[in-house]
Amino acid sequence: QAQSVESGGGLVQAGGSLRLSCASSGRTSSTSAMGWFRQAPGKEREFVAAILWRNNKTEYRDSVKGRFTISRDNAKNTVYLQMNSLKPEDTAVYYCAATEYGLRDHAVYYAYWGQGTQVTVSS
Repeated sequence: QAQSVESGGGLVQAGGSLRLSCASSGRTSSTSAMGWFRQAPGKEREFVAAILWRNNKTEYRDSVKGRFTISRDNAKNTVYLQMNSLKPEDTAVYYCAATEYGLRDHAVYYAYWGQGTQVTVSS
């Protein structure tokens, strides 16, 4: 059974940086991409970024472009989300998940969700 485990969240001031990690165990051969999502209290889970395994092609939501970078380490089966210039509106629980459907920006296409890691940005 594939599983994702997120880490690296925490409390940071606005303008600061964090790097999230997603360790993926038991990744199936059908997994084509990994994605990061976030969910703030009272809001729906929203897409943040995704990366294709075969060619490192990436996709981001507009509000994080230029500030966040998704990357991967094949040898460690780990995906990272480098978050710079953080804003209070980035505060949320961040989740990673896997998909067989390529670069998708909706949670319905993803599986093997982790437990999430809390990111809190103070103003």
